[in-house]
Amino acid sequence: MVRIRLTRVGAKKQPHYRVVVADQRSPRDGRFIEIIGNYNPRTEPPTMVINQERALYWLRRGAQPSEAVQRMLDKTGVTDILEGVAPAEEEEDVTTAEVVAEGAQAEESPAQES
Repeated sequence: MVRIRLTRVGAKKQPHYRVVVADQRSPRDGRFIEIIGNYNPRTEPPTMVINQERALYWLRRGAQPSEAVQRMLDKTGVTDILEGVAPAEEEEDVTTAEVVAEGAQAEESPAQES
């Protein structure tokens, strides 16, 4: 089975991770198929870079993300794209726009009745 997981790189006491696609049987820092991103937990806030196109490619072909990578995919919006749901930020903008439009209509309707 193919997994999307983290591979540790960096010096001692200075972790930096690559997001890789690898066979489940390969060792943590061993052979991998492709590098699709990186993660640096030492920055504030932690840096997450994932190639969405390649991540979606592998997820659509049955690759299973590890728990840590699954959280990263959720934060970067890749799982929303995979499920066909609009990203949360866009939904909030639409909701705000709808509320403003409804408020404008509500203000107009009492003025028309008078």
